Amino acid sequence: MYWLMVLGLWAGIAVSGMLGYYAYTLPDTGNLAKERITAGVNFLGFDETPIGSRGATVGEPVTLREAPPHLLQAVIATEDRRFYEHMGVDPFGLMRAIWANVRAGRLVQGGSTITQQLAKNVFLTPERSLQRKVQEFLLALWLEQQFSKDEILTLYLNRVYLGSGTYGISAASRKYFGKKVGALDLREAALLAGLLKAPSRYSPSNDAELSQVRVAQVIENMVEAGFLTRAKADAALARPLQFTVQADAEGSQYFFDWIIEQLPDLIGRPPGDLIVRTSIDPRVQAVADRTLRMALERDSERLRVSQGALLALSPGGAVRAMAGGRDYSKSQFNRATQARRQPGSAFKPFVYLAALEQGMSPDTVMRDSPVIFGKWSPRNFEKEFRGEVSLREALRHSINTVAVKLSEAAGRYRVIETARRLGITSDLTPTPSVALGVSEVTLLELTGAFAPFANGGARITPYGILEVRTASGRLLYQRPDTAAFQVIGPREYDLMNDMLADALNNGTGSKARLNHYPAAGKTGTSQDYRDGWFIGYTSQLVTGIWFGNDNGASMKAVTGGGLPARTWKVFMDEALAAPVAAPASPFSPNPIIKPVEDLVSRFWNALRGN
Repeated sequence: MYWLMVLGLWAGIAVSGMLGYYAYTLPDTGNLAKERITAGVNFLGFDETPIGSRGATVGEPVTLREAPPHLLQAVIATEDRRFYEHMGVDPFGLMRAIWANVRAGRLVQGGSTITQQLAKNVFLTPERSLQRKVQEFLLALWLEQQFSKDEILTLYLNRVYLGSGTYGISAASRKYFGKKVGALDLREAALLAGLLKAPSRYSPSNDAELSQVRVAQVIENMVEAGFLTRAKADAALARPLQFTVQADAEGSQYFFDWIIEQLPDLIGRPPGDLIVRTSIDPRVQAVADRTLRMALERDSERLRVSQGALLALSPGGAVRAMAGGRDYSKSQFNRATQARRQPGSAFKPFVYLAALEQGMSPDTVMRDSPVIFGKWSPRNFEKEFRGEVSLREALRHSINTVAVKLSEAAGRYRVIETARRLGITSDLTPTPSVALGVSEVTLLELTGAFAPFANGGARITPYGILEVRTASGRLLYQRPDTAAFQVIGPREYDLMNDMLADALNNGTGSKARLNHYPAAGKTGTSQDYRDGWFIGYTSQLVTGIWFGNDNGASMKAVTGGGLPARTWKVFMDEALAAPVAAPASPFSPNPIIKPVEDLVSRFWNALRGN
């Protein structure tokens, strides 16, 4: 007896020492009320249609009074039936779980209380160790001393992870059912309660059928706990449960990355969850994703092309669709905004615009003939010379020698200044070959630089964010109304549209000719078929398409007038088959009709000193 007492004393000392050590190493509990998960972002299209989300979505705090009684009952019946009776740790519940697991021969029940789960979720890491379990035990006792049962349950329901990136019952209610917590019916409440055990496994966005099975189990738990009659349970289970969960559009993932990079500069550190209304037209985005995917599936192997990108803007610069690659899950590199590639002849409209501004016209005659600059001489795609041709004919057939001669006549620096004025921001090297698009650009800036040809001559900056709000609705950012800056004069605007429409309809871009809409545009092919482009526009959309390989390998004779032009036509015909979001432009959006505005003419003539 003596030695048993001594052994018990030393055991008590050892346990006390261990508890003292683990208590000393407990995390700081002073900021419990301030603990918050990293903010998530919910994206809306221009029409406020949900199009996807990123990061953790943390709901607005909900009180127990705001939650329906059957939600609280479902949680307690499933997670901790003795919640209002134990002191934070439930020995009876622990023994019951152990016995159930022994009988089943596997882990079927957990013994953690709601208080322990709160301690683990807020303060501790997910690791499985004796130290973490002891700390969980001590923190649960501390929580019970500091807060009432209702306060603990409130904290738990507002912090717990419920799958699909949602934290808290408010965020989960919005994600899965598109409603506030107070509007949840019995089956919906049962689904949220059922997610607590294994959020990823039972999330309806991952496995809708398994989620339904879990709902039935939770309702059965409520019957066993006395919260629900059998008749009401059977009535609830007789009706199917409808979810509102929608998978994010695959192509939109590239767009989401682009938007998230811009948010810190617009709003600083986010105060919580964000709702970002974007310029994306969900229908047009779906067409872009489908068109690019089908083009690559059909021609990838035959033409030795592995990647592509598609960008559609309104004439005012609003991004309506962005597909940055073939498969976001395999490569997050955005070929619409990050890849710098040689535009080839798609750069030539800036050369011709510079020439027109120097007094030339589409009928000006140039000679298509050999020209040598040191050791370099431009060659035509067709490897022949046409002799005397008009500028209209030269652009129609994308004649390289004429483009270089025009650039030299207008001045290389003037060509570069023209391209910059319209929106090209990448470095441009002032060599004779600058006229042939040898300096690398992004699809975003090249497509944006074509927008002035579609909107009356105003420079635009492509944008995707219309406004940013908190989850509670507080406005953090709204895109300001900006004054349009005229960069193309009325005469040159009219002439360029006439020539670019001819290039599309009768020249190298003829495979892009649309069925029912007037359009204009230009093909582009880089050296050795490394890049294929088509940039074109109508009164509603300015769309750029690129095809190539990430490693710069040559494609199998793919020119801008082939795969890119055909894909552009497929996309535009379907995208324009229904109304597209209204162009955000202060000018006439018709690319074929000259805007007659005396004020603009006087302003432009004043700039040029006339």
